[in-house]
Amino acid sequence: MIRVGVFGAGGRMGATVCDAVLAAPDLELVAAVDPFHGGETVRGTELTIGAGWEALEAAKPDVAVDFTNIDGARMNLRWCAAEGVHAVVGTTGFDEGELSTLGTMFADSQANAVIAPNFAIGAVMMMRFAELAAPYFDSVEIIEMHHDQKIDAPSGTSIATAQRIAAASKDWSEDPTTKVVAEGARGGTVEGVPVHALRVRGMVASQEVLFGTTGQSLSIRHDTYDRSSFMPGVLLAVRKVAATPGLTLGLDALLGF
Repeated sequence: MIRVGVFGAGGRMGATVCDAVLAAPDLELVAAVDPFHGGETVRGTELTIGAGWEALEAAKPDVAVDFTNIDGARMNLRWCAAEGVHAVVGTTGFDEGELSTLGTMFADSQANAVIAPNFAIGAVMMMRFAELAAPYFDSVEIIEMHHDQKIDAPSGTSIATAQRIAAASKDWSEDPTTKVVAEGARGGTVEGVPVHALRVRGMVASQEVLFGTTGQSLSIRHDTYDRSSFMPGVLLAVRKVAATPGLTLGLDALLGF
């Protein structure tokens, strides 16, 4: 039985993680932390949500899952590395320098960490397919669509997708646009790949990668309809993080590619 703690347990993603852990026969939810919901109980249980790390220190989890914000995740990861608690993190926003520091931190720790921009297995496959397709096309653009409460743009998933596409190929046709009528109409760019971010009420998360070359195009799209779609990937990481040394970025290695 793997003992699990959850950071951000009172938020929408954190609460969904708690539900998934409770439903898994090989996992046990032993601690929940959320400074904004301290004193409340995890739905369907008598487990009280703690306001700080003390709740985890008392429960001694094997793995802590973090779906908070970038500032909270930075501190929580340092705590996990220091305390020898494996970490599974869905919070995005770490820069390259921070990831390098975290890699060193967990290499020197008894704990391991998995940080993924997206835990939906279909989204991970989308990124992989885009990476494979990139060398065979002349142009590419990414459209990412999220709910109207998402504060960052572009999304962590679209940034990771663009970075992987750029690593696979940089031989793109030039943008023909010479007159921009409305600033931002061509979106932003991540390593030369145009990315367009939509924020639409009622959506959860969708992303489409559009490739083009002479006489043909290829569209690779993934749609998320409910936050439960992320849970198979989260539970996969919870089960495998102890056997995955140091810091692992993304679910690819856990899926075998």
